[in-house]
Amino acid sequence: MNRLDHLEHLDKQLVDELAQVARETVRDELREQTRRQRRRAMLYAGSGAVALYAGAALALALGLGLATGLPDWAAALITAVILGAVAYVLRGAARPSASRPTPEREAELAAAHGRTVGGTAPVAPPGGLGLPYPPMPAGPPGTGVPGAVTPDMPDARPPHPDDIDPEQPHHRA
Repeated sequence: MNRLDHLEHLDKQLVDELAQVARETVRDELREQTRRQRRRAMLYAGSGAVALYAGAALALALGLGLATGLPDWAAALITAVILGAVAYVLRGAARPSASRPTPEREAELAAAHGRTVGGTAPVAPPGGLGLPYPPMPAGPPGTGVPGAVTPDMPDARPPHPDDIDPEQPHHRA
């Protein structure tokens, strides 16, 4: 027995050592990936800042060019309208909209064509058994309400869906 206890201790030590090596390997790999992603993010941020300054210089050049033939306020107004239109077009290109159906959206619309969203309950439960929902009695058993089934009435028929009043309050016993 003493020999088996020693092997159990070795197994536990081996598992702990393997887990430690795996943790260090994963940590080093994640650190390297983070370093690469941080560098890429800094390059994107730098290019965005330079593009912003380039856009401002272009807007200034456009405004100064228009100011040679127009009053300064009109040149600034025309430049602002042009920049606003470009921003609107870029925003529309960046966001998917319902007016521009993509192939995935067209397939989704075709699949959902026959469904009613927020409509009436389906005929069969979603379990896929194909069985309809059980009928609801009009009232609690033994109250004398038409359509209510009592244990002493074995030949009583369940209520027909036309007999059920949806406006009647439903009480749970």
